[in-house]
Amino acid sequence: MHQNAYPHSHPGRLLAAGAVALLLAITSGSAAQTQPSATAAPPVRVVVVGDSLSTGHGTSPQQAWPALMRKDPEVAGLEVVNAAEDGSGYLSLGDYNGTFGSQVEDFVTPDTGIVVFFGSENDLGYPPADLGSAALAAMDRAETLAPEARIIVVGPPSYTTTPDPGLVDISDQLKAAALQAGGEFVDPIAEGWISDDFDDLIGPDGDHPTVQGQHYLLDHIGAYLEQAAPAAAAALEGRQDPRKPAA
Repeated sequence: MHQNAYPHSHPGRLLAAGAVALLLAITSGSAAQTQPSATAAPPVRVVVVGDSLSTGHGTSPQQAWPALMRKDPEVAGLEVVNAAEDGSGYLSLGDYNGTFGSQVEDFVTPDTGIVVFFGSENDLGYPPADLGSAALAAMDRAETLAPEARIIVVGPPSYTTTPDPGLVDISDQLKAAALQAGGEFVDPIAEGWISDDFDDLIGPDGDHPTVQGQHYLLDHIGAYLEQAAPAAAAALEGRQDPRKPAA
């Protein structure tokens, strides 16, 4: 999945949106009676750590599944920050010399509610033990930077029903690292992502999703985010609410 970089700035580095406070005032007769202010719950910050499957390579950054997620009503209330970099992996250096670990370092903040790791096929050929160590280090670092964050680790997909043994090794290493880090592991190989509809979901280069393929990834990954969002919001609210005693 390592392709030439787009001739523009690093994809997905977006400014986070702030919370919006709503003040409700109710007036009765000649006397105004002000009700207590109601503050909208801040969005859950989601950081996507990944490779060219998440940058929109082959379509456009606006068609990448993280960008599509910002407009999807099914996952409303999520503030999506796309840290993905073409060519990167847990060990593989991307087009800007980044790895999944450096993406974590650059984008995960204490107010992050969910960190999604997706991929990477780019780590094919590296020793499995080294990959497992690098993956666990990246996940542990995400937890250090964002102690309340939910960690969702999505392995690399296979486009056939007979996956490359190297991809299976990567998936196995990521599953072990996710379990050790206390995260949730999602296995696209076991779930058969893409393999039943390759022609429509993967573009002419045989590697990167079409627009339809990006919507497919949105549907599949978004389902896990939708499940994780309420717990992530509650954890962040508990951390930020000064009325609640410290644990």
